[in-house]
Amino acid sequence: MSTGLPMNLWLDDADSAIDVIDALALSPFATGQQPWSRQADLERVRPDAALHPMDGQIIRTAKVEDGTESRLLTGDGWTLRVVRHRNRTATVSVTAVSEDLARKVLRECTDGAEEPEPATDHTRMGFWWRGAHGGHRSEKPITTQPWEEVSKNYSGRARDPIARLMATTPEDISGRLILLHGPPGTGKTTLLRTLAGQWREWCQVDCVLDPEHLFAEPGYLMEVAVGYDQEDDEGGSRWRLLVLEDCDELIHAGAKDVTGQGLSRLLNLTDGLLGQGRDVLVAITTNEDLARLHPAVVRPGRCLSQIEVGPLSKQEAANWLGTPAGVGPDGATLAELYAQRTGQVIAPPASEPGLYL
Repeated sequence: MSTGLPMNLWLDDADSAIDVIDALALSPFATGQQPWSRQADLERVRPDAALHPMDGQIIRTAKVEDGTESRLLTGDGWTLRVVRHRNRTATVSVTAVSEDLARKVLRECTDGAEEPEPATDHTRMGFWWRGAHGGHRSEKPITTQPWEEVSKNYSGRARDPIARLMATTPEDISGRLILLHGPPGTGKTTLLRTLAGQWREWCQVDCVLDPEHLFAEPGYLMEVAVGYDQEDDEGGSRWRLLVLEDCDELIHAGAKDVTGQGLSRLLNLTDGLLGQGRDVLVAITTNEDLARLHPAVVRPGRCLSQIEVGPLSKQEAANWLGTPAGVGPDGATLAELYAQRTGQVIAPPASEPGLYL
């Protein structure tokens, strides 16, 4: 007696070619013809990696504008779905008539497909983005330097509060929002990379590449907020830090009129019902002055840390360069100092917002 289950597939104009491949790949498993399934998620996939056995037959292939490519292959007793992304990540899933065959095919697809991790000291950071099929997360190594090595990049006014933030432990956490504000080129991104290294033992850091979608789409927000948890060395859940860069329109004084529910959802994530039971922090960088931010964002108790990251003074900039030559009376930003050290020229900031480098 057959133990297979019937499967029907309905398609409409909202479905894509990749949706069809997904359904076809599941069909042998759903019907019971191939009741064993195995899957692997790959990072740093070699450009020349085939990701399929040599004797596999390609029966469907689809590619979309964001660089995602999906292929469906079959062989003797197995079906294979391979999804590759532009960022060199991939998902390989196999169904087969036996567990041993599923493992064998998956091993053939994945052996030697990934490049080794860089040997240099690094911290792993997650990156979220919304694709055609919901939220995606990819984890990459980023190079970081200890706070002691980069502290000279920040003005004396900012150095003490940054040092306190770097030394924060889970027991110190009160507010859930970290707010870094200041002109472009002052080192806010460098600060966040350093923070990821300093907190690596207890906090998983994820950067959201498209925050404009995050707070506009509840489904995507739930994926990221509930998200992907790593365990710490004792097997417990780690804290998570979501990094949102250049979110001026989300938190300035007129944010509710511009983004609708975006500001409310941000506040709900930091200390509302959505954030309850989730050890989630949110770090936001903005070029807005503190006085121009929405009062709900900067109210007492909401921010774990609120730091103005400004240019170095004339004396601090001269000390950084090792010479006062070329330093103006107003000092310089970190970007300007690096440009001067390497002989580059930085154009003056554009007068219109959103056009800075």
